Amino acid sequence: MPSTVPEVIEVAVAAIVNERNQVLISLRPQHAHQGGLWEFPGGKLEAGESVEQALRREIREELGLSIGPARPLIGIEHDYGDRRVRLHVWRVEHTDADGLPGETGLEGQPLRWQAVGALDAAGFPAADAAIITALQLPGRYLISGDYDSPDDFTRRLQNALQAGIRLVQLRLKDVDAADCRALVASADRLCAAAGARLMLNVGAHCLPACEAWLGARIGLHLTASALAGAEVVTLSGAIRRYKARGALLAASCHSTDELARARALGCDFAVLSPVRPTATHPRARPMGWAAFADHVAGCNMPVYALGGLAEADLPEAWRHGAQGIAGIRFGWK
Repeated sequence: MPSTVPEVIEVAVAAIVNERNQVLISLRPQHAHQGGLWEFPGGKLEAGESVEQALRREIREELGLSIGPARPLIGIEHDYGDRRVRLHVWRVEHTDADGLPGETGLEGQPLRWQAVGALDAAGFPAADAAIITALQLPGRYLISGDYDSPDDFTRRLQNALQAGIRLVQLRLKDVDAADCRALVASADRLCAAAGARLMLNVGAHCLPACEAWLGARIGLHLTASALAGAEVVTLSGAIRRYKARGALLAASCHSTDELARARALGCDFAVLSPVRPTATHPRARPMGWAAFADHVAGCNMPVYALGGLAEADLPEAWRHGAQGIAGIRFGWK
């Protein structure tokens, strides 16, 4: 019997972001697949086309625009039941000098510039949810490191925020609950003032003292051991509460299986390591960029690269499917 599994449709998608951090979206016609929902412009790849070639052609045909600098943002595979799609999503930087679309595209589709922070996945096809998460996450994920005193902790975090860091993992594993609570309170004030988001990676003994903070500004970062152990079962009810409050959920991963486990748990993003040799884990075998790209392909969520990386590695990370880079060395000074 012939296979009933639908062929995968390869689609190039453009997340066109302007200087005001707004992204261009268009409304699908009611009669189309996923009709009546908003989407990011793009279309099917033609034979022999690269993703970038398809993007430039589709944006010219749909919007009459020439696109500016572009880079990979995220890859997504999704099965709608009646069709399967593989989305090759690129972020396109747009300036007013590139031309401004009207309220409708060249195919009659309504257009809108939407603030990135105000995007709501409920109004988009299911496959686009991860695109929205990727757009709302920055390219750098700072992990807090050693500090000499609470004042030193504050100075280091202030310096990072002043340097543009907008996502911070507060890694506090060896402090008591009272000290942990005080540091979280301090970090929350600083991050809120800077418009940054905070992720808590704290010991189980500290979580009850910090639970009240978990919500729209502060999320939870799980270790790889917690992801695989009984701790996740214990936390599962709490995790649902945190996510209901709008908290992000993330996890540290080292393999494709761990990435799949994180996704199944409902993680919004993950960190995959080590990409390169690192002094903090000298016995860990680095995977390199090619293996990193293989691991993240099809995992359907943003993944930060971690391990021996510096600010200059950000473009390389993007080329291999990463959301960006994570680490201590580029920001915890």
